[in-house]
Amino acid sequence: MTVLIGFVPTRVGEAALAAGLAEAAARGDDVVILNSPRRGATVDPDLVDEGVEATLLDAASAVGVSATVDHTDHGADIVEAFESAIERTGARLVVIGMRRRSPVGKLMMGSDAQRLLLSLDVPILAVKPAR
Repeated sequence: MTVLIGFVPTRVGEAALAAGLAEAAARGDDVVILNSPRRGATVDPDLVDEGVEATLLDAASAVGVSATVDHTDHGADIVEAFESAIERTGARLVVIGMRRRSPVGKLMMGSDAQRLLLSLDVPILAVKPAR
């Protein structure tokens, strides 16, 4: 089975990575780390480079987990990127990180995490970084 981890190079992404690797190691699952750039973006600060990718794969290897990094473009809709990755990998679980936001901030700006929680048809583990 596979655990799909949504990753961006932030504290939120690090929290998702740690939780996803722990879950995969406990169950003997493989991991796909989804680091999906916006389509057409020439510069995306959330896109990991080869050095960070190597660090992610080393972290997985250190806990005995086989991992790959998926850089599939997500275009305008992150939900479609996750749905496509779930279909390709047969993921049994999605792990995402969540930022702390005020209720007003969520109302005004929406939330990719909220959209994923409401839209995906597989179990989702949502984690927050430690304060």
